[in-house]
Amino acid sequence: MAVENGAAAAVAALFGEEELRDVSGVRVGDRFVEVTCGCTSARYGDAVGRLRLFASGDLEVCCDCTPGCDQDKLSPAAFEKHSGRETAGRWQNTVWVIVKGDKVALSKTCLLKYYHEKKLKSANGGGGSGNGGRRPPCHRDEFVRCASCGKERRFRLRTKEECRLYHDAAARHDWTCKDMAPAGRVRLSCEEEEERASRKASRGCARAATCKGCVRCVCFGCETCRFAGCGCQTCVDFYRINS
Repeated sequence: MAVENGAAAAVAALFGEEELRDVSGVRVGDRFVEVTCGCTSARYGDAVGRLRLFASGDLEVCCDCTPGCDQDKLSPAAFEKHSGRETAGRWQNTVWVIVKGDKVALSKTCLLKYYHEKKLKSANGGGGSGNGGRRPPCHRDEFVRCASCGKERRFRLRTKEECRLYHDAAARHDWTCKDMAPAGRVRLSCEEEEERASRKASRGCARAATCKGCVRCVCFGCETCRFAGCGCQTCVDFYRINS
């Protein structure tokens, strides 16, 4: 991944390093990440451009199809049309990025997660955490493995308190079953049975019980699961970008 020096923190704020490791043409700007993209026409061949991805969910394409092309800040749909593709209207499947040297449709990457999050909020009246929307971002149940017995324990993430318990537990390498319960509640012991695999498949997603974590419904950061008083890089980056 070709990321400019000193930009690692900005990349982490939008996408994890692993997510962009094999993507070509990565460049970090002010509150956006840019990657090489393109769209292929049977008649005109490949039209290449640079796709900018913003935390707001906005997408912009600067076209480089010819040396004199002046098309800038195109929507992906407009870029698809500009490329001369014969079957326009499905830009998520026809606009591609290069991953490990191969052309991969945007729909098959993680690069649209903020775009889908924006659409979800818009469909629900602009709702997100704390802004009066009818449907907040989904926080699936998550699991943390006990460092002592090796069993995975479920964390429900419905409230800010529950999200903080999971957030702190996941950050600890020495977390054990006895740390599961907040003060004043009965503690879980390592002797308790682990959930069956079939039960673990149900993660409490609002759209599908066995959701695998699709970018259309899972929250990637909101005021419920990020914490202003936390010093971890994930929380620091979230509040820096959304300030």
